[in-house]
Amino acid sequence: MTDTDLERSRGFAGGSIPVAYTRLVARELALQTRQLSALLQGTGLTVEQLLEDETRLSAEQQIRVLENALECSQDPALGLRLGRRLTPATHGPMGFLVNSSPNLLAALKGIQAYILTRMSFVRLELTEAETDLICQIHLDVATSGAIKRLVSEACGMAFFAFAEFIVGRSVPEIEARFAYPAPAYSPQYADFLPGCIRFSCVETSVRVPLELCEVANATANPESYALAQAQCEALKSELRSQVGSYRHRLEKMMLQHPAGTLSEDEAAAALFMTKRTLGRRLKAEGCRFRQVRDDILARQALGYLRDSQLSIEAIAEQLNYHDSANFRRAFKRWFQMTPDQYRRELVAE
Repeated sequence: MTDTDLERSRGFAGGSIPVAYTRLVARELALQTRQLSALLQGTGLTVEQLLEDETRLSAEQQIRVLENALECSQDPALGLRLGRRLTPATHGPMGFLVNSSPNLLAALKGIQAYILTRMSFVRLELTEAETDLICQIHLDVATSGAIKRLVSEACGMAFFAFAEFIVGRSVPEIEARFAYPAPAYSPQYADFLPGCIRFSCVETSVRVPLELCEVANATANPESYALAQAQCEALKSELRSQVGSYRHRLEKMMLQHPAGTLSEDEAAAALFMTKRTLGRRLKAEGCRFRQVRDDILARQALGYLRDSQLSIEAIAEQLNYHDSANFRRAFKRWFQMTPDQYRRELVAE
């Protein structure tokens, strides 16, 4: 059993799907605020939670949202329409990782490793076969044929969006195979997917010529790639942890926001409590809001200094300090040395 299988069997995938995907569904359906409750029917979620960035859905909740969306739209081709909206940037840190990957093969391996941080019931399996890389798309959830088709269509569209971004052009040489009979609207597939399309296959998969996997990404950025990978690892590590303490929940929220930008008022509201109540609960766990924020900023600062060649000024900007002097003072308070001294010690070592 792989590490990913172990993670799934231990329940790390529950409640991890960002609410951004549900909002995307709502936008595709052109729903007004007063109509959002129909999309959330049976999920236990409120419209207010849908509008909160920190909300996470379980696999069951996300599937119910898709079922409601199909009913609202009365369009069996909704999966293709949703897939058209799934640009790499839609997928948060995993999308940033793909955008900066050295080539398509590295990007696909990144998706395979971190897709559970975005869509917990989707799994990617990579296998080489002669001249092709076979990318099998598995859905680890029991659901209807209509939902399986919708998710398969959306995943296929997302895959082509990743490939076209990396290669820098349309990729008609990639073949899409779907594990269901051709639907009545199958002629529409050619309007969304550029390559050869096959139905009634053994599994849903995408076949990519190996030579295409090695084409260099013109927008590759080693520093951005390393930083995105570190963020994906942090999110994956958070999913492994047992959610319980308020410190843990607060750290998870902070990692989902640009560095240092989450306020105590915003965090308390996301946890459905007052700022004073959040303060009391953190105090009971032996910490304060500022301490948690500083601990995360300190770890991120060390990561930038250690794993990138960014200047101190650029790092201060990444961590949302108004100027580098404030960042230098904070760093010295955390580690009793300046950022420059830390870097010099790294070089000496």
